[in-house]
Amino acid sequence: MTRQSPTDETSTIPDAGPAPAAGAAEPGTAASGPDRPWHALDAADAAAALGTGPNGLAEAEAAARLDEHGPNELPTTPPEPWWRTAARQFISPIIAMLAVALVITVVLDELVDAGAIAAILLLNAALGYWQERKSAREVRALASLSAPECRVERDGAVRVLPAAELVPGDVVLLASGDRVPADLRLVETANLQVDESMLTGESVAATKTGAAVDADAPIGDREGMAYSGTLVRTGRARAIVVGTGLATELGEISDLVQGPAGRTPLEELTAGLEHRILLIIGVASTVLFATGWLLGGAPGELFRSIVALAVAAIPESLPIVLTVAMSVGVTRMARRNALVRSLPAVETLGSTTVIGSDKTGTLTMNELVVEAVWTAGGELDLADADAVETRALPVPGAVARAALRAGALSNEARRVPGERSALIGDPVDVAMAKAALRTGALDDEEFAARPLAHAPYESELRYSQTVRELDGERWLFVKGAPDALLAVADRIAVAEGRGPDARVVEAPIDRERVEAANAALAARGMRVLATARRRLAPDEAIADPLPPPGGLTLLGLEGMTDPPRPGVPEAIAACHDAGIEVIMITGDHPATAVAIAERLGLPVQGEPLVGAEIGELSDGELVDRLRSTAVAARVSPRDKRRIVDVLQDRGEIVAVTGDGVNDAPALKAASLGVAMGRSGTDVAREAADVVLTDDDFVTVVDAVEQGRVTFNAIRKATHFLLANGLASLIAVPISVYADMPLIFLPVQMLFMNVVTNGVQDIALAFERAEGDELRRRPRPRTEGVLSAVLWWRTALAGAWMAIATLGMFLWALDAGLAEDHARTLTMTLFIMMNFWFVHASRYEYRSIVLRPWGNPHLVVGSLAAVGLFWGAMNWPVSAGLMGFVPLSWQEWLLCIGLGVSSLLVVEADKIVQEWRRRRARNAGVDID
Repeated sequence: MTRQSPTDETSTIPDAGPAPAAGAAEPGTAASGPDRPWHALDAADAAAALGTGPNGLAEAEAAARLDEHGPNELPTTPPEPWWRTAARQFISPIIAMLAVALVITVVLDELVDAGAIAAILLLNAALGYWQERKSAREVRALASLSAPECRVERDGAVRVLPAAELVPGDVVLLASGDRVPADLRLVETANLQVDESMLTGESVAATKTGAAVDADAPIGDREGMAYSGTLVRTGRARAIVVGTGLATELGEISDLVQGPAGRTPLEELTAGLEHRILLIIGVASTVLFATGWLLGGAPGELFRSIVALAVAAIPESLPIVLTVAMSVGVTRMARRNALVRSLPAVETLGSTTVIGSDKTGTLTMNELVVEAVWTAGGELDLADADAVETRALPVPGAVARAALRAGALSNEARRVPGERSALIGDPVDVAMAKAALRTGALDDEEFAARPLAHAPYESELRYSQTVRELDGERWLFVKGAPDALLAVADRIAVAEGRGPDARVVEAPIDRERVEAANAALAARGMRVLATARRRLAPDEAIADPLPPPGGLTLLGLEGMTDPPRPGVPEAIAACHDAGIEVIMITGDHPATAVAIAERLGLPVQGEPLVGAEIGELSDGELVDRLRSTAVAARVSPRDKRRIVDVLQDRGEIVAVTGDGVNDAPALKAASLGVAMGRSGTDVAREAADVVLTDDDFVTVVDAVEQGRVTFNAIRKATHFLLANGLASLIAVPISVYADMPLIFLPVQMLFMNVVTNGVQDIALAFERAEGDELRRRPRPRTEGVLSAVLWWRTALAGAWMAIATLGMFLWALDAGLAEDHARTLTMTLFIMMNFWFVHASRYEYRSIVLRPWGNPHLVVGSLAAVGLFWGAMNWPVSAGLMGFVPLSWQEWLLCIGLGVSSLLVVEADKIVQEWRRRRARNAGVDID
């Protein structure tokens, strides 16, 4: 046991409250002296600084400190009120324009128009509200809430108290399985190992000795500290509370997470588009009224024309289409194990240009696995994650088999009751036991047999040893640090013979060769342990406790690591093909991170970026370093957030994945935060926009693909709506200036925009993947909702539909048709042009002829739109309200035939655009 006893001094505790004021010590620094953090102080000095005696605090003193510092709790964010979620659905310029249109129609006593607009507003709000509340409920269901308790020594007596009642200076007792209740300075430790992965990202538990370390040591190297929220894997400890509540490492992270979230790329794009639409409609209405009045138009008729223009040009169904498209994306992502907490996050995934991923549990399996066994006869390669799962591992030779047996027989891993394949225990023990069992080096009966004697791993000794009886002989098996076993081994195991008849014999040990093999395995990012054995003499007594070993025969070295998840290298390659840069951001050791990065296919040129280096770099220098390496290791939560901030300041759209508390600040700051659902902490999930229920990076890539599908659907629907709005924006003013009757009534345009076009546009939101989403480069941030090609096509289609409808209206009037008849005929042509145009809008470059039935929702929706219009035209009530008259079958055929022209115009443009793309590609120019 490492023992450091606290002093009996009772000095006054310094001012180090939960919320440090200006000039006060930050979490992890000594309150008695900012130049000396707690981990750099000896335990005795820490006890003296906090006024803690050997019997702990007195109850009266603890009560006073609780009043001074407050409870040992972090503030929690309550769920968003339902009314705020509902109100957010109405915040948008398009919604504002619809609200104004609703007021105008009510004032004009156009109750049909008002009812339709109100229905659209309510339906859009209901869909968005339901989806956001549903995702929030699913995320909350993943959280496991508990009221932790701890053992505290006060007035010389040990008692169990709620962790919230801890105060600085309290003496806490830790045991295996405890969750650390506050930031602690360790005083006494016995075989203490603490899982700090939530703070550091390291999958291996940290060994704690209670020793002071350098003031600038990272969290993972602070042997004398245990931090709030981490988990005691093995051992015991006595420690002093040095930080509670916000004055802990968790508190500092909580502070970094605070602040409002920024707008997503889609929200920025749609807001800009909606403001431009509002500006264009406002200018056009003003010009129309002013010029019409100057030309002698009647103010009442001009006002009616302006209302018709506004209603015609406003894409009333755009908000609901956005909601439906993102809701469809949310549903599809949920099927792929990704829960989306807010609708715009769906599209943000598709816009991502950089993914900053945590290593442990996301890129890797979060499980130590023996991947290499070195013996004097060579190396056995077990580095196959798929084989690990299927037990189809290589058959070891005689010496490798002996090494694997020794590793499994000298550890404390055990079977989970009722589960044949599951093991529990220290991760290293479990890894070595699994390797022996799955290679057949050890059978279940041998593994389950009780040892004759056992000495567990001690961090000071750096080995464990076990005595077992096998085939009538007693053996001492030892595993531990290679240098520790080399010091007590005088022979090495070698194979005599070959194949099944080979047997293990002993030979003189070549220490330099063993040390070189150990260095080579460590250089590959592996944790290396040696195994050894000795046959006990028949008359040799077994002492209790076991004495230090000696006269051992070294069997071999076992190299273990947390291997990549299956499918992750391929997923990273898919990201690179899609123009997405992947960066590993981890708190783990640089050597381990680089080794995993190389196996994943991440570029590493030169040394990896480390946390100590980040603080010395300017923002520009930091970006340059990130361009040269895809690995950032030994980084703190603040470092992770800075990496995200500098990349986003350079125009990148950054998605961050993580599961630990240390990831929360970066998750919050990123354009998109992706948290792990299984292994993730509550803090990480609350800071994220998306939660993965399978903790797999491959799911992130699947979600990116679906995000691009969703944005493409939004882009196609927006193109369709804007072309219609442009056609109306051209046709209505021309009809006014030409002194013609109003080409469309406001109620007719509202019916077409909301009902017929709305049905088709919503169906367009269900568009599926085209198949090349992950082969395209990310959309330029300056591009907007529509690409340059689609803006041109919007203008072309809008202008053509305006010309065609004006021509039909003029022809009908010249033919002597009544105004209602002429309007109905013109509206029918407009609707039939949209019938064909919406199908042509499914692809930006590909012809609709290749996959005419690829979206069955659209086929049904477009036919339903025509059916609804036919019903409105022929039902006397609706026809009377909207000014429609029934048409003959000849007139219907005329409109259907002329309507095909919109499809032909768009398909012709696709041919021209594809020809331009081929020419550009042949010339080596990328125009996409």
